[in-house]
Amino acid sequence: MRKILASILVVSLLVSCSSMKVSSDYDRTVDFKQHHTFSFIGWLEDSNELMNKFDQRRLEEAFTEQFEKRGYTLVEKGGDIEVSLYMAVDEKTGKTAYTTHMGGMYGYGYGWGYGYGYGYGMGTSHTTIEEYDYNVGTLVVDVFDGKSKQLIWQGVGSDTVIENPKQRARKIPYFASNIMFKYPIKPGKRR
Repeated sequence: MRKILASILVVSLLVSCSSMKVSSDYDRTVDFKQHHTFSFIGWLEDSNELMNKFDQRRLEEAFTEQFEKRGYTLVEKGGDIEVSLYMAVDEKTGKTAYTTHMGGMYGYGYGWGYGYGYGYGMGTSHTTIEEYDYNVGTLVVDVFDGKSKQLIWQGVGSDTVIENPKQRARKIPYFASNIMFKYPIKPGKRR
């Protein structure tokens, strides 16, 4: 029982600590089950300047896995759906506050002379506010119909950029999975 409670606590802490925000929208007139292949049409605009080739490849692999779980087959060119990726990074400023409190004593005692005594001493508090900079990366995944070239689905995910490459590599599949969560075809539910 203790192991189950510990597992639930760890999972809830991981979920509550996540700053990831995800949204999606799609064309409700499209029958997504008619599409069977997909291809990447590249990274849009300045994405090459914002992320290295390793992370671009990791993201493409993570999205390939997500589409394959939904019954699609990757083709080099001319897929039934075409996927483009775009990355933007915004610098943000955050604040933290720390408060320290000292003093505040209360007590009574018995003394020589006139009897009991009571007393209360006021304490002091000091709050320190620190600012810090961090980057928020936003990934936009656009899915186009391969024939009409019309946008049929868009997923957007934003999260704090992780500086450590190993941690970033571990988080990319999780990030892709969250963006694809609301895709009209669920994993393993093709037919």
